[in-house]
Amino acid sequence: MATSLLTSIRGQVDRAGITLSALCAVHCLATVVLVSALGIGGELLGNPLIHEVGLALAMVVAAVAIGLGALRHRRAVPFVTAMTGLSFMGGALAVPHGFEEAVLTIIGVGLVSLGHILNLRACRCAVSGGNACTADPDR
Repeated sequence: MATSLLTSIRGQVDRAGITLSALCAVHCLATVVLVSALGIGGELLGNPLIHEVGLALAMVVAAVAIGLGALRHRRAVPFVTAMTGLSFMGGALAVPHGFEEAVLTIIGVGLVSLGHILNLRACRCAVSGGNACTADPDR
C-alpha cells in the first residue's frame, strides 16, 4: 500500500516537473520575443528572481521525483540527464539576460524534462518486473 502510494506521488511529481519545464521554456521564449520584438515586459519577464526561484523549484522537484525513482529502479541515466539539465539552468544564471541565457535555459529544461520522462519509463519497468521493457539496462 505504502509503496504504491509512494510510486503514485513520485509519478505525479515527475509529471509536474515536465509541466514546469515546459512552462519555463515558454517563459524564456516569450521573454526573448516580447522584449526584443516589442520592447515590452522586460522588467517583469526578465526579473532575475523568476529564474532563481525557477531553478530552486526545479531542483526540489527533480530531487524528489528522480531521487526516489533512482532508489527504486537503480538506473543512472534519468538522474544524470536531469542533473546535466540543472547544470545548464544554473549556468544560465551566470550569463547576462538575453539570447545566451535563453539558449542555456531551454537546453537545461529540455534535459530536465527528458530526465523526468526517462524516470517515469524506468519506474514503470521496475514495477512491471522488467517484462514490458527491452533488454537495455539503461532504458
